Amino acid sequence: MPSAPLTVPVQGTVAHSPEGPLLRLSRRLDGHDTFLTGSLDIADSSVPVRILTLDDVTVLRPTSGFPAPADGEHWHGRLRLPHGLRPRSVPPDLDGAANQEGRSLDALDEAELRYVLTFLSESTTPDIRQARIEAVVSALPTTTGRTQ
Repeated sequence: MPSAPLTVPVQGTVAHSPEGPLLRLSRRLDGHDTFLTGSLDIADSSVPVRILTLDDVTVLRPTSGFPAPADGEHWHGRLRLPHGLRPRSVPPDLDGAANQEGRSLDALDEAELRYVLTFLSESTTPDIRQARIEAVVSALPTTTGRTQ
C-alpha cells in the first residue's frame, strides 16, 4: 500500500562538500528510508533533494543548482516527501531464519535494526545475503522457553 505524501518542517545548518552544498538537519529524520528524494521549500523556492539518513544525522543534498548560504549558516524550510513515511520492516527471509532458530528480533533497538537492514540490503549476491542473515541471527538472543 503506498504511503501518503508528507510535509515536514525542517531546519539545520549548511556545510559545503566537493559535490556541492549539504543541508544538515538539526534533528535526525526518523521513519524515512535512506537515499530517498523529496523537495525542500526554502527561501521562496522548491529545491529537489536527496535524503541521506545516517546513524545519527540526516543530510539533504540538493540535486539541482542551489545557491546555498555560507558554511555554518542556519536555514529552515519544509521538506516535501511524495512517498510519505515508510516503516522499517523485517524482511521475510530474516524473520523466517530467526523464527527457525528460535531467536528474537525484538531484542534489536531502532538503531540496531536500521544497521541490520542496511547490512542486508548491501548484499551483492544471494550467498552473501544468506551468510549475513546467519551472522545476524546467531547474534540474537533465544526466545523465552526454548532450549538450545
